[in-house]
Amino acid sequence: MAQRIERNRFRIIGGRWRGKKLDFADRAGLRPTPGRVRETLFNWLAPTLHGARCLDAFAGTGSLGLEALSRGAGSVVFVEQDRVSASSVQAHLAAVGAESATVVHADTSAWLATATGPFDLVFADPPFGSDLLQRLCTLLQERALLAPGGRLYAEYDRRLGFEPAGWQPVRQKAAGQVGYGLFVPREA
Repeated sequence: MAQRIERNRFRIIGGRWRGKKLDFADRAGLRPTPGRVRETLFNWLAPTLHGARCLDAFAGTGSLGLEALSRGAGSVVFVEQDRVSASSVQAHLAAVGAESATVVHADTSAWLATATGPFDLVFADPPFGSDLLQRLCTLLQERALLAPGGRLYAEYDRRLGFEPAGWQPVRQKAAGQVGYGLFVPREA
């Protein structure tokens, strides 16, 4: 039997809001992280997620940050440039009764230039084909926004790959066209 695909909706996979379905606006290029990818990611993060200070750098639907909060992250800052998507994330937080979350409507690079950290975990799923991931990596290091032992989760076009200067992969996988992985800064 074929699985029914629900457009413009994602489901929180685990934690206190497990099974909660959230609708999002139809926006060009918006693609929430697939459930099976989130499941793998949060299995990787399980030992370190409780109480973590997180940044959802290109929030989109907010699926990564919401999953983190549902599973015990201490706080999440959601940064999203698109006003409609930022409002949608705010509505999702209200729908689940999330606390310790902030939605910032801003360009991620501009926001990072003045942000204060540190963050234990940064989620980065920018539009594919842009240089935003490498710019994010540079800003995280230049501004010391990643806490000691902190990690970057990145999604990227699998065909193009992702090898950020100054970072090393901890875990990497692929699902369809999406490559994804956890990265840490290289030791100096």
